[in-house]
Amino acid sequence: MSLDSLFRQLDAQSIPPLERWDPASCGDMDLRIAADGTWIHEGAPIRRPALVQLLSSVLRREADGDYYLVTPAEKLRIRVEDLPLLITDADEDSRGWTMVSQWGDRVRLDASRRLRLIPAPGGELLPALPVRHGLEARLHRNLFYRLIETAECRGDELGLVSDGVWHPLGRLDDGAA
Repeated sequence: MSLDSLFRQLDAQSIPPLERWDPASCGDMDLRIAADGTWIHEGAPIRRPALVQLLSSVLRREADGDYYLVTPAEKLRIRVEDLPLLITDADEDSRGWTMVSQWGDRVRLDASRRLRLIPAPGGELLPALPVRHGLEARLHRNLFYRLIETAECRGDELGLVSDGVWHPLGRLDDGAA
């Protein structure tokens, strides 16, 4: 399957109902999401933001831990170096924080959507946030530092409270924060 044929099959206006699609696996696609969020197809970065946004809308992580692009008829495994999404912005209100991904996903930090510290490819513990369909996002470096400026310290962790729930941003003892 080519990227252009996939692009023609899908509606770029919304996130499709991936949870209802269960096609057979069609193998692997030479597509990699680099740790910095760059989508690389057959060795070259994809330069069309609309195409990357569309591809991200049909991406899911399955129980086997692998990432797949899924349409009603096909399922192709891709490689992801770290996490496939980036949180690039955040809005604060009187109750807490809403995180915004580079593709417009809005995720409220609360008891059901919590930041957690997981290892990055280099081994350091960095925050990750569940977004949709088994996908998690890293905080973009600029946003991470913006949140650190408002963070509070609890024991050996820096973090923030949103909707009454603690969300860690890093640990003081391991140099992650």
